[in-house]
Amino acid sequence: MTAHVQVKDDFLLAPLLGKQRAAFLREGPPSAAQRRADLLKLKRGLLARRPVFEAALSKDFGYRSAYETRIMEIIPVIQAVNYLRRNVSKWMRPERRRVALHFLPASARVIYQPLGVVGIVSPWNYPLSLAIMPLLWAIAAGNRVMLKPSELTPATTDVLKAMLRDIFPEEQVGVVTGGPEIGAAFSRLPFDHLVFTGSTNVGRMVMKEAAENLVPVTLELGGKSPALIGPDADLETAAASVAYGKLANAGQTCIAPDYVLVPEKDAAAFVASYDATALELYPDGAADRNYSAILDTAHHARLRGLLEDAEKKGARVLEIGSGDRANPHKLPASVVLNVTDDMAIMQQEIFGPVLPVMTYRTLDEAIAYINRKSHPLALYYFGNSDKDRRKVLTRTHSGNVTINDTLMHYVQNDIPFGGVGMAGMGAYHGIEGFKSLSHAKGVFTQSRWNLGGLLRPPFNRTTDWVIRYLLR
Repeated sequence: MTAHVQVKDDFLLAPLLGKQRAAFLREGPPSAAQRRADLLKLKRGLLARRPVFEAALSKDFGYRSAYETRIMEIIPVIQAVNYLRRNVSKWMRPERRRVALHFLPASARVIYQPLGVVGIVSPWNYPLSLAIMPLLWAIAAGNRVMLKPSELTPATTDVLKAMLRDIFPEEQVGVVTGGPEIGAAFSRLPFDHLVFTGSTNVGRMVMKEAAENLVPVTLELGGKSPALIGPDADLETAAASVAYGKLANAGQTCIAPDYVLVPEKDAAAFVASYDATALELYPDGAADRNYSAILDTAHHARLRGLLEDAEKKGARVLEIGSGDRANPHKLPASVVLNVTDDMAIMQQEIFGPVLPVMTYRTLDEAIAYINRKSHPLALYYFGNSDKDRRKVLTRTHSGNVTINDTLMHYVQNDIPFGGVGMAGMGAYHGIEGFKSLSHAKGVFTQSRWNLGGLLRPPFNRTTDWVIRYLLR
């Protein structure tokens, strides 16, 4: 049975870690066939429980459309499994590396070995996919995993725990539940690697705890991801893409566009297009059957507080569509105009269906504004000029970039996904994810006859010649 351990002290977590590490040392790295089989079992388990997960997620959120769960959580996981099963055998092969002339005929190669036991701490906003995605890459790399899901989505965690218990023995995958104190104890464990997805503030604490045991970390955090509308952008296309990226899951997405920068002359047209698109996506406003609720009362109150603070400081809030009297957890989409940096809405990651719209006069001015803030997890640029695109790509730093759309870089399995600076460190997805959760062991094999002896005593004229050659 997969462990589902509710713990209050560090010592109750340690035995599970010890059991997994002992099994890893005893059984050695799994074969490519075993990894592919484990990935397939996960795929089949998820598909078999799809309706149950959809119901659990809706319960946890107070309402979430089954379509949104399928599109935003289940399909990306299934596609990632297919991608990893196609590639894992190739990634596991040793890589030949070059040997310098004076070492010939020796050989060198890199062998990718599993690290051992990987800890994963997953968040509440996509409690299925953001738990399973790093688990997939950890399995593909041959590791064993301890998973700590968010305590804020208990129904989803129960289904996830039951699925993993049916698929894997506890020596391979274990699930640990609990609140912040358990998260802290979990982060203190001497894992071989720790993957955390969540807020920057919590990520900072996780990294501090992991540092006690020198555990390497992959941190997928967040930040204020901008959508930059270029001077030659198609405004309707840009507004439609931003609306979709902002309002999916009611904005509770770490890579959602957090705010928009639009040329002064285009601001009114952009807002009108955004408003129209939002009503096309959700004709009944917050009451629409495809519009998600905010997770809980605390997050709803925080978003209301951001709007109230902005209005008090001179912003204009334009609410789009009607509210939902039947579901108080739903927050109508809104656009915020006349925003300034002293407003809380421009200082915090919003994580909701609220879009500040700012204007700029020149592209350089917009780039300078983005660069004054911490590096975001994502950046979106809309425009057709190659020159302007290159300028934005070379003069800004962000985890990833999508051009002329939003969110889509996340579901490109062959490119790395990760943050930079305050948005995080490390990456998974692509071969980079496999390498992040593997140890690249360099192996040098000396030949019986080699030139290395020329650099060993006793030294002579030949030694002088070799040294001069190497110093040229």
